[in-house]
Amino acid sequence: MTAPAAHARSTAGPMAMLAATVFTSAGLVFLVQPMAGRLVLPSLGGSPSVWNTSMAFFQAALLAGYAYAHLLQRLRSIRVQMVVHLGLLLLAALVLPLHVTGLLGPPSSGQPAFWLLGVLTLSLGAPFAMLSSTAPLIQAWYARSLAHETGREPYGLYAASNLGSLLALAAYPLLVEPNSTLNSQTLGWSVGYGLFVLLIAASGVMLIRRGVAATATEAGEAAASVTWRDRLSWLALAAIPSSLMLGVTAHIATDVASAPFLWVAPLALYLVTFILVFRDTPAIPPRSVLLVQAFAIVFCIALTPFRTANLLAQIAIHLSAFFLTALVCHQALYARRPPPARLTEFYMWMSLGGVVGGAFNAFVAPAIFPDVWEYPLVLALAVLARPWGGDRAPATAWIYCVAGIVFAVASVVARDVSGPDFVYAALLIAGGACAIVVRDRAWMMLAVLAVVSIAAAALGDRTDVQRTSRSFFGVLRESRTDDPSLGGEVRMLAHGTTLHGAQPQAEEWKCRPTVYYAPGGPIGRTFRTEQARKPGLRIGAVGLGTGAVAAYVRPTDRLTFFEIDPLVVKIAAGDGPFTFVRDCAKGPVDVVIGDARLTLAQQPDQTFDLLLIDAFSSDAIPTHLMTVEALRGYLAKLKPDGVLILHLSNRNLELRDIAQAVALEAGGAALIQRHHPPEGVSVLWESDEDVMIVGHSMQALAPYAADPSWRVARRGETRPWTDDYTNVFGALARQMRERWATVSQ
Repeated sequence: MTAPAAHARSTAGPMAMLAATVFTSAGLVFLVQPMAGRLVLPSLGGSPSVWNTSMAFFQAALLAGYAYAHLLQRLRSIRVQMVVHLGLLLLAALVLPLHVTGLLGPPSSGQPAFWLLGVLTLSLGAPFAMLSSTAPLIQAWYARSLAHETGREPYGLYAASNLGSLLALAAYPLLVEPNSTLNSQTLGWSVGYGLFVLLIAASGVMLIRRGVAATATEAGEAAASVTWRDRLSWLALAAIPSSLMLGVTAHIATDVASAPFLWVAPLALYLVTFILVFRDTPAIPPRSVLLVQAFAIVFCIALTPFRTANLLAQIAIHLSAFFLTALVCHQALYARRPPPARLTEFYMWMSLGGVVGGAFNAFVAPAIFPDVWEYPLVLALAVLARPWGGDRAPATAWIYCVAGIVFAVASVVARDVSGPDFVYAALLIAGGACAIVVRDRAWMMLAVLAVVSIAAAALGDRTDVQRTSRSFFGVLRESRTDDPSLGGEVRMLAHGTTLHGAQPQAEEWKCRPTVYYAPGGPIGRTFRTEQARKPGLRIGAVGLGTGAVAAYVRPTDRLTFFEIDPLVVKIAAGDGPFTFVRDCAKGPVDVVIGDARLTLAQQPDQTFDLLLIDAFSSDAIPTHLMTVEALRGYLAKLKPDGVLILHLSNRNLELRDIAQAVALEAGGAALIQRHHPPEGVSVLWESDEDVMIVGHSMQALAPYAADPSWRVARRGETRPWTDDYTNVFGALARQMRERWATVSQ
């Protein structure tokens, strides 16, 4: 055997061991992130902010791990480093098995983000930070032992780390969540942590036996000196993709579902960019990325004002623009990497950039922006990471920029003449051409995006938005339109792109419920039926919306709303523009703020004659409100002849099969209806909806049995959701199959 071949074989085993250690730690780190989201979901509902705040925590814990790895290098002996590291790994294991701590009590609706940060810190902060330190720590050990033998930089191990992270993220929604309970997931992760401790101990022993250098040379440190300009550039180039990751998540999560399968998509793409970049030779040439990203980012900016565009197309375009933009930033970051002697410092500053970007989106932006402005703002500013191309721009670039400005003005003027579709197509072509020409001029690229954004806003969806408000739980838009069938002006409230209610302003229509609660719909008819049975009703409603169901309250009735968002309470039950609660209810109405699952549990058993659960029409559904345990809790609060109403309408998730399986598993009797309003009825007057009513027995539902629009619920092959098991991906797949079957017919 030749000397080079023997040498390669002698280093192959240690390299494989180090790569496996880094791979395992990364898999555990990123498997626990969607798992933690599931664990805290019952306390905070389905808001995308739950995931964004959790991500900000994970980025901070990652920084703590990287800073620890950097400080550990001050101990020159690898043997001492290993002893300290193993001791801290075992100390961190004291919080296992993985669970959500109850030390902080229930969350506050006023400051839920701080409660969430505290809970995550106490529940898994220590093991997460220790696992996060593995990648820079192993790379530092590699640089002091095997690097001079292999002739390769240690940064390649970072790709193995991100590959482990990516596979863990893909495995969670596709394999782990649909096929295992939450309890078995947390137990399995805790066992995995123990196996990792054994693996890193074996890696350390192997390196020590190979004779790791005990000290780093002063010459190496001097050659690897960095400036503050280098550090700030690392921070900025890491902060932009981190901010964009949370921004694109917030932008698209409300339109599908607040579930791990969607939350992990931007994070997975974020990790892919590291895998493609942190390697000896670039997987994709930077010049090619700059070319494709130039057009993608223009297309994304131009699409943003069109909130009613095709959902899947929006997701694809936004994720593509995010991926390419993150790739541009990370390629620039890798090009500025220091020599291996400064490796742990580089990772620490890179992690700090991630914290800065995440904290901006999770904490700063919601406080200063009434809408998700941080996403398009940072997306546009990201072009500054592109080449600047010198001081002077070519004449063709100037010509295109001037032409773009002229075109933007023309778009505003001609939108009603040429038609918005034609002008929008022309905008994309012209904007894309401009971007490609000036792709090497960062500041001119920024000017092109500004022009495209202005023109797209002029062509975008023209809902007359009167006010936009933002809280931890989402963005609320108050708007108005004219509907002659409702007497003229109608005020509307939307969460994201989901309409939560509408109130006509004409005096004769002002107190008549509309949309899902119209008298002709199944919810309205159920209210009327129950009122005909009893002279006075005790009513509960989960989800306030505009408060339209308050219009059904008679002097002898009493209604209690259960609402998690204080901002919704202010708009619909305070001094806001919607007056159903204030002016239309003839009996007492009160509001309980907090997660409905928790606040309903505090009500006495057998309290309600009628209980409405209307938390699923938003496309960010709180899955913990539709589990077997949740249904049993609702039924416990119903009187023996009481009726539970589940409003199941959802654009992107098929919830009917799940709801039937859950209701029957919970021991209830159920009827279900798919309602379509008569021809010619305004969508604001009455809408399509899926509704299921549940009682303790079919006797409680006897008044509805003769109505042919209701059918008896049947349990099919769908596995019912429980607190330990949900499968949102399956609900999405069923809805897509149903739509495809409809189109095919």
